[in-house]
Formats: sequence, structure tokens, C-alpha cells
Amino acid sequence: MIKRLATLVAPLLLMLLASPAMAFAASSDEEDFKPVEEFIVEPWFDLEIGPLNIGISKAVVYLWLAALIAVILTLWIVRGGLRVQPKRTQTVVETFYTFAETNIGKATLPKGAYTRWFPYVATLFIFIWIINIISFIPLPLDTHNTWAGGIPGFTIYAATSNLSVTLALTLLTIVISHVEGIRANGAGPYFKSWVPYTGIHGFGGVLLTCFLIPLEVLSQLLRIVSLSVRLFANMLAGHLLIIMCLGFAILLGNAFIGLIGVPVATVFYLFEWGLVASLQAYIFAMLSGIYIGGAIEPHH
Repeated sequence: MIKRLATLVAPLLLMLLASPAMAFAASSDEEDFKPVEEFIVEPWFDLEIGPLNIGISKAVVYLWLAALIAVILTLWIVRGGLRVQPKRTQTVVETFYTFAETNIGKATLPKGAYTRWFPYVATLFIFIWIINIISFIPLPLDTHNTWAGGIPGFTIYAATSNLSVTLALTLLTIVISHVEGIRANGAGPYFKSWVPYTGIHGFGGVLLTCFLIPLEVLSQLLRIVSLSVRLFANMLAGHLLIIMCLGFAILLGNAFIGLIGVPVATVFYLFEWGLVASLQAYIFAMLSGIYIGGAIEPHH
């Protein structure tokens, strides 16, 4: 039902985004259209605390919106009560919970750490999924391309296409994994588990171990890069493709090109909305569980 609705609504949403472009495509040159500007995050106003500027930006608004949706839905479901014979809403929630429990929590976390860290990885999955899903809903938050009178234009934007957001989520997971690893094993045994066993004795074994230790440390650091950049790059690329398809009319100076660009953008839109948004949320939460579980029960 939801996918059918998306198939019907997606072209209308994309036409909403494309309509300003179609209006001035014939009279604009390609310098007027800069898709990358959609992903530039500038504070709407400055709020400086010492050396930090914590002004509210478009990315922050999307994060707040995702958190608000998650909280409101949770309170609404809890207030309505759970039934033995669930209705549609409870069925959807139970499906999400079962998926997170089976494919993320139990699949990655040790039994002793499941109760403690399943809520974290499940929350990561739901939070990132909501961010990704609402990123395909055109909202009037575009300050780079405005309507007459300075009214913000409609835009599709993913907070997860901002590297600062994905890096912050990644650092949270990495710090938790190391803290849990030290807490469960002790500092000495935990960091000793980073030393790979070569099975080679004598000077050759020592030399090989000294060579492998920096590689193991490097692999730990590369987790930060891989986890944050994977989510960031996939969401950025998907939204950029959609915006570029909608902007072909401007780039080529021909409004009729939009008749081709909009259908192509619709295909990308449905693919990103139906698969990539959920897949990337799942991968991020699953890898977070793997890192935490691997630190608690390291392989020697």
C-alpha cells in the first residue's frame, strides 16, 4: 500500500520541485543552477558560545524533525495501548521491532550485552531511517533558491548527506565500542586483543607482529571513515542525481528537457526512497552492533 502510494505521489512531488526550474529555464543560464548549493549547510543565524557557533541550520532542523516524529509516534503508540490482536499501526511497529531484534540486535550483539545495547542500535536504525525517509519529502527549507519575496523554496535534503552528522553518529558508536571493550575485558587484555596471533615463533614472528600491529590500529581508525562516509556518500549521491535530473532543463536551457528529466528523476526517487534509505540505515546500525559486540568479545 505504501509503495503504491509512493509510486503515485512521487511524480507530483518531483513536479513540485521542478516547477520553479521549468518556469525560468528558458531565460536562465547554467550558472544560475548549482545543485551542490542544496547541500551547503550555513547557519540561519549565529549563536556563538565561546569559539563555537551553534546557530541553527537546515541540517539541524531535519534532525529535530526526525527526532520529533520518532518521539510522537512512540508516545502515540504507547498511549493507544498494545493489543493481543494488533491493528495496522501496532503491526507495523512490531514488524520494525522484530526486524531490528532479529537482524541487528541478536545478529551482532553478545547475549550478555544484548539487554544493554539493543536499545541503542535499534534507536540508531529507526532514527537514521526516519531521517532518510523524510529527506525525500519536499519541504520549504531551501534558502539558496527562494520564491518571490524571499520565501524559501522547496527542497529534498538529507541530514545524513552532511558528513558532520554521520561523523558524529559514527564517533558515538566508536567511543561506545572501545569503552565497552575496556569495561568487559580490562584495558590490558582489550588492547592486547588488537595484537594478531601469527603462529610464527622466534624473530620472524616478532617482526611480523610488529608489522601487523600498525595495520590493526589503522583498521580501527578506518572504521570511522568507512562507517561515516558510506552513509554520507550514498545519501548525497542519491539526492544529487535526483536534483540533477530535475535541473537538466536549466543546464541545457530547454524547458522541454524536463519532460525527460522528471520521469528519470522519478525512477531514481523511488529507488532511493524504497531501497537505499532503508538499506543504509540498516547497514549503519548493523555495523554499530558488530563493532560494539566485537569489542566486548574480541577475537584473539
